[in-house]
Amino acid sequence: MPYRPAAPAPTRAAALVASVLTVDAVLHLYWTTGATWPAADDKSLSHAVLGTDVPFTPPVLVPLVALLLTAAAFVLARLRRPRPLILRVGTLAVATGLSLRALAGIYWLFAKETGTAFYWLNLILYTPLCAVLAVAALRVARWKETARA
Repeated sequence: MPYRPAAPAPTRAAALVASVLTVDAVLHLYWTTGATWPAADDKSLSHAVLGTDVPFTPPVLVPLVALLLTAAAFVLARLRRPRPLILRVGTLAVATGLSLRALAGIYWLFAKETGTAFYWLNLILYTPLCAVLAVAALRVARWKETARA
């Protein structure tokens, strides 16, 4: 049987996914304070981030912050303890969620008005970032640690 070196842990992929999800969580947590940066007001923030009118209030944002931080934790925990099935399933759920957001972003490129801030942010930032993160999370989820000799 030929020697096959162990696949290195996908540390950079996990760090990328966890970092972006954490930054996103911090940004949403910031918005729970009533701040609207980088937009001028709640309505323009909602339209830039979501393409529609949604309240940026703590009851809406705090669960999202918790979800984003939990997703980041699953991806990082998968590297530290690769054997538990729950961590692999959780990381697969993160990859699935990011894939669904990327697919929704592709749909929105055809369904939304082209002159809006959301359209351009979705085209240039949101959809490509979600696609890259989905691939990275899938790489972490599929990683198998080899037995230590």
